[in-house]
Amino acid sequence: MTFLNSLFGPGSGSKTTMVAPEDALPGRTAPQLQNPRPHTVLGSSITGPWEPGTRVLYLAMGCFWGAEEIYWQVPGVVSTAVGYMGGTTPNPTYEEVCTARTGHTETALVAYDPTKVSEAELLKIFWERHDPTQGFRQGNDVGTQYRSGIYWTTPEQAEAAQETAKRYAEVLSAKGYDAITTEIEPAAEAGPFYYAEDYHQQYLSAAKNPNGYRCHATTGVPFPDAA
Repeated sequence: MTFLNSLFGPGSGSKTTMVAPEDALPGRTAPQLQNPRPHTVLGSSITGPWEPGTRVLYLAMGCFWGAEEIYWQVPGVVSTAVGYMGGTTPNPTYEEVCTARTGHTETALVAYDPTKVSEAELLKIFWERHDPTQGFRQGNDVGTQYRSGIYWTTPEQAEAAQETAKRYAEVLSAKGYDAITTEIEPAAEAGPFYYAEDYHQQYLSAAKNPNGYRCHATTGVPFPDAA
């Protein structure tokens, strides 16, 4: 369920208007991330394979630098990575995504051990650490690449996504917020997860840019405790 030429040539449109597939940039066959290195913080592979039983959830919550940093600190998370999802253009560059002519949103891959951290715990963090009512923006970051999304890969994730979205929507509504705009879709339907360029991976780690840009346009409304 969903709650919803040149880089700047004809059909570029507004950054807050989803590009039509026929107007999207053509992309390329080669991936942006060549010879991926181990996770800068966790030391694990960022592309897998991981230990049997590991699950993968894709979360879009604004600038992917800060989103990834949040999740690599969660106990039970095996690995994280950043990339582009939900669009049309194959293997887009960051610069292309920023034109809003690829259809992608900045997304964090979260690989986790479900015996150590639950889907509900991961999604509680998701809802609290961004504003899921802002549509094509997060704070001062404006554009379709900043839209909120949950792209699930297992029935457990799908159930948790729908249940937590419903509960959080009720709380936000009571506080006067607009409706949640988060896309909730199977990852298989949202399209491939295209890994972002190497310099984006673990961008905010101590080894790269520990004082770099973080955008967390939160509502400040806590997720409700379990009944």
